[in-house]
Amino acid sequence: MSDPETDAPDADDGPAVVLLDVLPNGRPDDDRAQYRKSPVAYGLGTDAFRLYELALDEAADVSVSDRIALDGPGVGRYREVSFDDLTRNAAAEIEYAVEDIVEADEERFVDFYNEAGPITLRLHQLNLLPGIGKQLRNKVLDERKRGPFESFAEVSERVAGLHRPREVIVERIVEEIREEDLKYRRFVGYEE
Repeated sequence: MSDPETDAPDADDGPAVVLLDVLPNGRPDDDRAQYRKSPVAYGLGTDAFRLYELALDEAADVSVSDRIALDGPGVGRYREVSFDDLTRNAAAEIEYAVEDIVEADEERFVDFYNEAGPITLRLHQLNLLPGIGKQLRNKVLDERKRGPFESFAEVSERVAGLHRPREVIVERIVEEIREEDLKYRRFVGYEE
């Protein structure tokens, strides 16, 4: 069996998740006899930040923060779940998992600063980010006219007042995962 920590899922493996919690003895609310329960894990999708419950094979050797393919070895079946379905441990790991996903694919999230557009006449996608009002939004728009941003460090250098561009995106993604009734979503459930 391959080591999930060193082997990144191939594109052919389908969607991937970062594990938030692993329950080797199954779900605690499962009343069946122990020998009938299978190991369960909760994961956060790396593409659209969807939450999943995974039924694992008995031999699956995985732990929290591992990145595995949903259709890969060790995963029997999976289903999408809501934030309220997560264990407390899984809910507590979400921010760390989002940070890992954003850090591993920096270009994708820097491109948000390069490509974000208006939602309505009065609201821009950049305004969905915490702490970004009209002035900071306009600074980002002015700077990206001069050329695309290549990294979070460059966003921070070129846009005065935007000191933590990575953390701001992480904060918004976590908010979209936790809050079901947000009017606008740009990261969770968003397919590119």
